Amino acid sequence: MKVPLSWLKDYVDITVSPEELAHRLTMAGTEVEKIESTANWDNVVVGHVRAVNPHPNADRLRLVTVFNGAEEVEVVCGAPNVAAGQTIAYASIGAVLRDPYSDDPDATRRLKKSKIRGVESQGMVCSEKELGLSDEHEGILELDTSAEPGTPLGEVLGDTVIEAELTPNRPDCLGILGIAREVAVLTGQELRLPETDFASEDPAASVLASVKIDDPDLCSRYTGTVIRGVKIGPSPAWLADRLRAIGERPINNIVDITNYVMFELGQPLHAFDHNRVKDHEVIVRRAKPGEKIVTLDGEERKLDGEMLLIADPEKGIGLAGVMGGANSEIDESTTDVFLESATFNGSNNRRTSSSLGLRSQATLRFEKGLRSGLAEVALRRATRMILELAGGTAASGIIDVHPGKDDEQESVPLSREKLGRVLGDSIPEDKVISTLESLGFGVKSNDAGWDAKIPYWRPDVTIPEDLIEELARIIGYDEFPVTPPAGRVPTWQPRPETTVRDKIADALVRAGMQEIISYSATNEEGENRVPLPSDTLDFVRILNPISSDHATLRRTLRENVLNSVERNLRTWRGPIALFEIGHVFGSAGEGLPQERIMITGAVAGPANDPSWSEQPRPSDFYDAKGVIESLLSELHSEGAFAAAEDPAFVAGRTAEVTVPTAGGVRIGMVGEVLPEVLARFDIETPVHMFEMELDALLSVEKSIGPQDIYSPTVRYQDSARDLALLVDRTVAAAEVIKIASNNRLVTGATVFDVFEGKGLPEGKKSLAVRVVYQSPNKTLTADEISKAESGILRSLEHQLGATLRT
Repeated sequence: MKVPLSWLKDYVDITVSPEELAHRLTMAGTEVEKIESTANWDNVVVGHVRAVNPHPNADRLRLVTVFNGAEEVEVVCGAPNVAAGQTIAYASIGAVLRDPYSDDPDATRRLKKSKIRGVESQGMVCSEKELGLSDEHEGILELDTSAEPGTPLGEVLGDTVIEAELTPNRPDCLGILGIAREVAVLTGQELRLPETDFASEDPAASVLASVKIDDPDLCSRYTGTVIRGVKIGPSPAWLADRLRAIGERPINNIVDITNYVMFELGQPLHAFDHNRVKDHEVIVRRAKPGEKIVTLDGEERKLDGEMLLIADPEKGIGLAGVMGGANSEIDESTTDVFLESATFNGSNNRRTSSSLGLRSQATLRFEKGLRSGLAEVALRRATRMILELAGGTAASGIIDVHPGKDDEQESVPLSREKLGRVLGDSIPEDKVISTLESLGFGVKSNDAGWDAKIPYWRPDVTIPEDLIEELARIIGYDEFPVTPPAGRVPTWQPRPETTVRDKIADALVRAGMQEIISYSATNEEGENRVPLPSDTLDFVRILNPISSDHATLRRTLRENVLNSVERNLRTWRGPIALFEIGHVFGSAGEGLPQERIMITGAVAGPANDPSWSEQPRPSDFYDAKGVIESLLSELHSEGAFAAAEDPAFVAGRTAEVTVPTAGGVRIGMVGEVLPEVLARFDIETPVHMFEMELDALLSVEKSIGPQDIYSPTVRYQDSARDLALLVDRTVAAAEVIKIASNNRLVTGATVFDVFEGKGLPEGKKSLAVRVVYQSPNKTLTADEISKAESGILRSLEHQLGATLRT
């Protein structure tokens, strides 16, 4: 990868020498093979063509009068594009130039006095190849007309180019901006990103063109837009010079812009003549076996059924990620451009290019596996440049077909324990975060370590070891002590959070629920469909989201769970019981965002499958409540449910859950989801949901003692009696149970019937309570039970105003 420093300086200030810069890049893993200077043209200056006349003895040669800043000289030239008024590179006698006719790319020749067909030539008007800028030798190099004749060429075109040998896993460094990111991190300088915004006008791009992906396994994202009224012509000198500096031949402004952006960002693009695409419809599909296409190099290619083709309804117009088709290329007659920026399957792209023997700069990048977020950035960047350099009007919006939107990994977790174990030394937390953030990672701290959001330009980071490598190479491998292995094998260290989390997941599965996993990123509009409590923190916005659908981190699991319920209701008629254990995030405005682990579940549809002994019934509040009770039972605890309010749940069918034996800690909520909330998810079936916080359940688990886990078996029989109690409607059944259970002889109390209505006094309800009596020391007599029962009734009357119903 050739990196001209003049281009690199657009994005980051270079504060060290080229040699020092090359050393730092190499030590950080981006090996620099060599440093070249293109400013060493002796005896080559800027010249101005004053006149062009025919050669007296050769039809294809001409006599060119050149002003070299001091005098006019006559040069014999065979270039077809030489013309009076041009500013050119003039080499005088003694200049050392590349030999354009040698097979050795480094071969040179010294310019001597010579006669060509009887006319003495006093030097040479140079091509790009003779100057070593590119392989272009068909015509002379034209310079910017502002260059003064006689100026040494090195002052006009001179540059220092570093050539890096990249590892296969770093396609981001196949763009100048990728190298600039490395330089910014290694030298502590600020990175300047290229502008990507542009003015647009109606109609929308989706009106002027359409895109269909028939084979999403080979194309995970395809973005496009239309620019109308462009003017095709040569690129400005600065753009052409930059392409020449990296060995690319300028073609025209549109094609040069797509190449420029590819070398700038590392994302290949392609421009089609919009009017040559049938019905303005682009279809991304596998080629038909034996299908043929003539590519831009003029060769007819025979394709097989595994090669990905860009086509319109009639024909193929390009080989995806390899080369465009000749039938849709940009030329002087083009006025409207369809611009493509897509993400193609790297393995398939490599296979296609190898099978056809057709390698290109685009395949070099695609075969390494690009992330889809880069496509849109490159499309917007190229669109802006086309408007600036070729004119025209951009359609509003962009076409974005993204079937692989949910397939890409979003983040990588890294624990402090693993970081220290792999590197053999600890790194301060602030240095971990600052280093990763300087590389573009979005870092969130948690109890175990960090969670790093993968930037859209880094497909190589997928596992914790990748993050550790990033930290080590940027901080410097020489900063870590060399310590030989010593001591015993580390012993297992308990991790209560993980243990309890696994225990909770197992308990919920045993209760008949299924675990789901969803993305941590969402968007404000989607999450706002579920009202949250007023004390909920603000959104955490992602700086470089892969799409607008994943622009913020979730503050709740409710949205994802309801999305899953909706999808399952459309395809499943049986019981639906889902739960998720995951991180939620919130910003308090200052400092790092807060992060919690929540457990959210929902039940919907029938509560049971139909059988010969039982007909299905709709799931209800008590099914969701029963799941919580079952979970707490596995934690050897018991919950208390009290009426509460939640903006997402139905009033009167919502309860707050606490655990009295753990100091009354609040663990969560349970309730019926409001119908208007369900309507926003297109759900017509009632849904009952619970939500708990892991830290609260962890405190419950810590509060459990041996007495909660073990109790001796009682040898003596129990006795049950039923009470029909008349209480105020506002009295909760849990209060009755609590008072009844306070008696030392009571081992259990449950409500088995509630009645309100005719025959009862106004404002009253009837509770039927079954109380179980048992002594660990003897069989209870009827008198003892009656005495205990009388005590319970007195307490109920005194505390709740309850009376026996007669």
